[in-house]
Amino acid sequence: MLYVIYAEDNADSLEKRQAARPAHLARLQLLRDEGRLLAAGPLPAVDSNDPGAAGFTGSLIVAEFETLEQAERWAQDDPYLAAGVYRQVSVKPFRRTF
Repeated sequence: MLYVIYAEDNADSLEKRQAARPAHLARLQLLRDEGRLLAAGPLPAVDSNDPGAAGFTGSLIVAEFETLEQAERWAQDDPYLAAGVYRQVSVKPFRRTF
């Protein structure tokens, strides 16, 4: 089943985000290589593809997992969470219509 992982950043976490980005992307690449990643990306703090110093307010991931518990465990192991980038992460089942 598909799950949405929605994460909200801590304030002023851009530097931490940049430092943890390679490890974060490596995990996403594994999901992609397994054909389980539908979409992933950051949420810019301003209306721009490149928010610069404004940074990001969070991230959105849509990926396939066997169970909600597996999706939650995967989300809790994210390097951004360990680095203090994320202040809150929620995981919800997602049914793709389009």
